[in-house]
Amino acid sequence: MARAPVQAAVEARCLYAAGAGAAYLAALLALDHFASYPEQLALGVLTCAVLLTALMRVSPERRAQALAVVAFATVGEAVGSLLWGVYRYRLHNLPLFVPPAHGIVYLSGLALAVATRRHARVLVAAAAIAAGSWGLLGLTVLPRRDVAGGIGVPLLLLFLWRSKNRAVYAGVFLVVASLELYGTAIGTWRWARHLPGLGIPDGNPPSGVASGYVWFDVMALLTAPAALAFVRRCRASRTPPEGEPPLPNTTPA
Repeated sequence: MARAPVQAAVEARCLYAAGAGAAYLAALLALDHFASYPEQLALGVLTCAVLLTALMRVSPERRAQALAVVAFATVGEAVGSLLWGVYRYRLHNLPLFVPPAHGIVYLSGLALAVATRRHARVLVAAAAIAAGSWGLLGLTVLPRRDVAGGIGVPLLLLFLWRSKNRAVYAGVFLVVASLELYGTAIGTWRWARHLPGLGIPDGNPPSGVASGYVWFDVMALLTAPAALAFVRRCRASRTPPEGEPPLPNTTPA
């Protein structure tokens, strides 16, 4: 019986964390809309500090996952924005705040999944319905035809249907979808009308954009355990066995 109040408290804290993360990201995008390049750098430093603070409040496993998301997402941003030109940021650069912001997005989506874990099916169903409806509207009635997004939606739906981490992906999708709609509405970034080199019509934002984030999360969940185990082995190799005195600090003759 005592577990129920504890669980309720954990869920409340996670719901607060998810809301705080989403609120910070929304405020960050609003500030960037008016920021100069030096001010954008300052927002990047601030976002790194926010991410580091958030990482101190989660387990080492979640910490490794979030950092892996940052790594994979940074590569994806560099390729998608700077090299391929599928979308462009306001100053035609990769803002310093973007990589750490991906970590905050993941932690916010994860917190939302934990906060609603007793209603995980509802969360997943809501994400699936939203993604499917958005993809269908992009192919039929939205002002910009969204064929590229429509291609990505089935992949997202597959993960929401089959993956054991479907609740996390659903939470991340809802955070990502909200930020994409908000960020493009205020002009923080803009998606190209057609995929460069392919000519496939694309939305602004595309309905399937969250499938890319899901790939970042999938890769992070796959690689984080190995990375964490490697770090632990490195730490263990530097720690003297129990009962063995440390080597004396001597100076060669």
